[in-house]
Amino acid sequence: MPIVAGCLAAYGIDPDAVSHLQPLKSGRKTSLSVLNSAPEVAVKEDVETGTHIDPSLKELLYNPTYETMFAPEFGPVNPFKTQQMAAPRNMLSGYAEPAHVNDFMFEQQRRTFSTFGKGHAYFTFTKENLPSVDSSQVSSSSYIGAVEEAEKKKGLTVFESGLKKEKRKRVKGGDASEIDSFLGPWAKYQDEKNVAKPLEEEQKELDEITAKRQKRGKNEEEAFAEEKTILHVKDAYDYQGRSYLHVPQDVGINLRSAEIPDKCYLPKKQLHVWTGHTKGVSAIQLFPGSGHLLLSCSMDCKIKLWEVYSGRRCLRTFIGHSKAVHDICFNNAGTQFLSAGYDRYLKLWDSETGQCISRFTNRKVPYCVKFNPDEDKQNLFVAGMSDKKIVQDIISHSHSRHLGAVNIITFVDENRRFVSTSGDKSLRVWEWDIAVDFKYIAQPSMHSMPAVTLSPSGKWLACQSMDNQILIFGAQNRFRLNKKKVFKGHMVAGYACQVDFSPDMSYVVSGDADGKLNIWDWKTTKLYHRIKAHDKVCISALWHPHETSKVITCGWDGQIKLWD
Repeated sequence: MPIVAGCLAAYGIDPDAVSHLQPLKSGRKTSLSVLNSAPEVAVKEDVETGTHIDPSLKELLYNPTYETMFAPEFGPVNPFKTQQMAAPRNMLSGYAEPAHVNDFMFEQQRRTFSTFGKGHAYFTFTKENLPSVDSSQVSSSSYIGAVEEAEKKKGLTVFESGLKKEKRKRVKGGDASEIDSFLGPWAKYQDEKNVAKPLEEEQKELDEITAKRQKRGKNEEEAFAEEKTILHVKDAYDYQGRSYLHVPQDVGINLRSAEIPDKCYLPKKQLHVWTGHTKGVSAIQLFPGSGHLLLSCSMDCKIKLWEVYSGRRCLRTFIGHSKAVHDICFNNAGTQFLSAGYDRYLKLWDSETGQCISRFTNRKVPYCVKFNPDEDKQNLFVAGMSDKKIVQDIISHSHSRHLGAVNIITFVDENRRFVSTSGDKSLRVWEWDIAVDFKYIAQPSMHSMPAVTLSPSGKWLACQSMDNQILIFGAQNRFRLNKKKVFKGHMVAGYACQVDFSPDMSYVVSGDADGKLNIWDWKTTKLYHRIKAHDKVCISALWHPHETSKVITCGWDGQIKLWD
């Protein structure tokens, strides 16, 4: 080894680098420790004998031994279980012991109990009925219910021949040859009472209730609001003695002309805001023909007349309803108008003096009112009521074919007919002075249409449908739905937003539930423009009949706005 080491040193190799190549010395011994990698483990069968069954199981797919079935439950005890929860039970409310009753026996006892009636019914339980119950617990015969009655009848059931149900006897029918006196199988029972009279105490209570209702009805009938008017301008007449009803001629447009504008344009900006109503505005209407005045009714029970041109002032306030005013309608000349309020009154007003000329009521709420547009029938009007009727002059005529409250009335076909819509999702067409509708339109897909407007040409009816679209019906002859003209894109479900047309029939306008003014193109039904007009519901939109782009809107925020 020293020689080898010397040789390695001569070649420049470190002897330690190759020390692992040297053979082991014969004198040293190494020992290995023994590790058992598979120790003995207690077998599962030695620790647990038998198969465990889940106590919650209701069905087993094999036959277990008795020891397995009734072995004690393994596992830790739930410390939070109460004594009642820990008790054995086979149903939610506790433990029900099995007791066998034959189906026939059970049905026999039930029918016996129900046949004999209250106070005479009983159940009979014998050893034969309940074979699964210990015989020591049941006597020869046990009765439940009317025991005395059971002992008297010896416990016989309704199926047994000893008992017969007493049959009610009818009054004798008489001779069949005499038609008037013969009763036959329809005769009354001998013990039948025709009139059920209340007891004395019940009669007193009924009399008190009736008296209160009659008193309340009289108060409501008598309690109509006192009519008065407020003139807001200094002089009601000008230097020539003309009132504000006179059509102005210095507004830059001929309001007396019957010609319509050649072309209409989209309104873009707000021109004016009329404020004065303290609550939401229900409806607005322009002065007939000229449109130089604007009439509005509101939920604050007031009606106001406004100027559309010049100063745009509030001219007069009409006060006479005790509850919200729902609808208004001018006559052809504009000298008078009707108002319909939730106080169940229809009132006729003088537009110039503010005087209430007459009041009408049939103790029902009027939802809409319209003058007959014919010149020779200006003293007649129709109103849609909450009791499903359309009344003409309140007393003289009544149209009662609708199945819901009448929402709107619109005259068509040169005023010979009128259209009504209702909450029953139908549209009916009536001839004037005939109380039977000659056209009834109702489809399963139709929704209620609480607002209807006749086009300026008189050919179309625009109906605001509660499924968020405007439907167009032909207003002549057949009243067919025009499926090509459907205006969508606004949300009006639940609100009777009034629809209107531009004078040249190029646009359709409507408010919506979001307070926006929507404008569609008539030909393409495309939604052209949308303006945020009101903070609350925009309930009505009117296009001025003589203007190319002036639209008036009103909303439930109490404001009326002019757009151009």
